[in-house]
Amino acid sequence: MSTKITRRDFLKLSGAGLIGALLSGIHADSSHAQGIIDGMQGRVIADTINVYAEPIKTSKFVDSFFKDQVISITETALGIDEKAKNRIWYKMGSGYTHSSQVQPVRTLLNVPEANIRAEGSLAEVTVPYTDAYKDPSFESSVIYRLYYETTHWVDRLVWDGAGNAWYRFYDDKRKASYYAPATHLKIVTDGEIAPISPNVDSNKKLLTVNVTEEIVTAFEDSKPVFMTRASSGRRSYSIFRTTPLGWHITNHKRLTRHMAAGDPASAEGFDLPGIPWVSYFTKSGVSFHGTYWHNDFGVPHSHGCVNLTPQAAKWVLRWSMPTIAPGQQYVLKDYGTAVNVYE
Repeated sequence: MSTKITRRDFLKLSGAGLIGALLSGIHADSSHAQGIIDGMQGRVIADTINVYAEPIKTSKFVDSFFKDQVISITETALGIDEKAKNRIWYKMGSGYTHSSQVQPVRTLLNVPEANIRAEGSLAEVTVPYTDAYKDPSFESSVIYRLYYETTHWVDRLVWDGAGNAWYRFYDDKRKASYYAPATHLKIVTDGEIAPISPNVDSNKKLLTVNVTEEIVTAFEDSKPVFMTRASSGRRSYSIFRTTPLGWHITNHKRLTRHMAAGDPASAEGFDLPGIPWVSYFTKSGVSFHGTYWHNDFGVPHSHGCVNLTPQAAKWVLRWSMPTIAPGQQYVLKDYGTAVNVYE
């Protein structure tokens, strides 16, 4: 089988609701599966989004939602515009809104974990958003907001005078520690990040990135075992611009990373704490990683990296080489899984 997968191949293998992919043994990221979603919510990413009577922008306007509002997603639907690269719409409230500026989230509270490794443990945000404070107190200064499925390196559980539990976490960009409510983060177990297919010969593993169709595929001995939509480099940006074509390797990985560059208020600047499941494949810092600031996979959006859903980025990190040892935040080796980026 060819190791180059097209959008048509992806749709053929995934089928309605990705059932065909699962039955054929292919694991595909199902974030955009069509149908009813139980208990799913949507966090508004953009400053404002519009809601329409039908899943197309030319239909009747019925409502607006605003940044960080959280509304139940009652179903997903394919947009009427068949030419759109991202045809997924969500039914939220009394109508439909395009999925690109809505992050699918859940609200899951956790029991604080006192037994944290001396070297620290990885934690994942399990609520639509929570805030990072300078000190373990709701009266303290808010440093920035932490979003659903972002990851953070926790090294201590503390309690405030009111009986609230807080995790202290280290920010690898600002080189400082902050605090977040412990019930809003889940400590990630070793089993959750254990290697996938560790018995497969590493030389027979391959990741391909089709930057034309925006599809990432994982192969084992030339057979596809995982596919997902992606968002690669956006050609209009002046820094990084496009995802570099050619052959690379995933030799450097980090479980969490605070990425920032330029002025966050500009079109090309960004300041993104807690980026999860980072698998670098170039020395300049281009990587596969989880994404929470857009939900427009299938369309180029990045400054060069390959944006994936957090679930897909986690799969790639666990499946590819090298592996991160329990209790470690990162790994850097002179070997890794081959990556072929092509048009």
